Amino acid sequence: MPESTTGRAHDAVLRHIEDSLRSGALKLGDRLPGERALAEQFGISRASVRDAIRSLEVMGVVRSATGSGPNSGTIVVSDPSSALGVALRLHVASQQLPVKDVVDARIMMETWALERAATASWAQEQLDDARRLLDAMDDDALPSEVFTLLDSQFHIALSTLAGNVVVSTMMESMREAIRSYIDDAVTRRGAWGDVVHVLRNHHHGIFEAVEARDGERAAQLVREHIDWFYRQSL
Repeated sequence: MPESTTGRAHDAVLRHIEDSLRSGALKLGDRLPGERALAEQFGISRASVRDAIRSLEVMGVVRSATGSGPNSGTIVVSDPSSALGVALRLHVASQQLPVKDVVDARIMMETWALERAATASWAQEQLDDARRLLDAMDDDALPSEVFTLLDSQFHIALSTLAGNVVVSTMMESMREAIRSYIDDAVTRRGAWGDVVHVLRNHHHGIFEAVEARDGERAAQLVREHIDWFYRQSL
């Protein structure tokens, strides 16, 4: 099959899945028909169907598993932050997206999120999730790579209080995009004990401002926190 024809066949499957999701004909947790059925439905090769399914997996729209049972086959999921994080990470690695620009974008979104969280409606359980992460980071025995993972989850947990799923998703994607940069910066700088002490103090201050619904204070503290760590990494 010529490349242009293969591309059109691939796009036809993607459009069909998109239309089915939009109309409600497909929902999260549904299983897609098998390769043979899709190939017959569209009159295309099974190779074109496989290419389309791989694209959907990369985009975080489906998950494929071989074998039999309830978790086998191609199942509709939704994991946009993972897909966006992979794409951003590759562009950061290629230096087409400078780390400084990603950090600035993160500051812009996270300060907005914490300001909005001050007046948003959220359940106490959501704040408790952030509190548990905060408490976990106070463990002096934590390796730096575990701390930075909890750090990422803590910031995402606070950003979700704003109630904007797009901002939360983008926040998670950006943290994923610069995760290796953060880990490398920690390893390269050394003196982790001094750094982590400052980070813990920052986190407690940010959390207390969010808990008090002081959005202006929370936004100011998170801006200073992110700027401080970025300067340490240079």
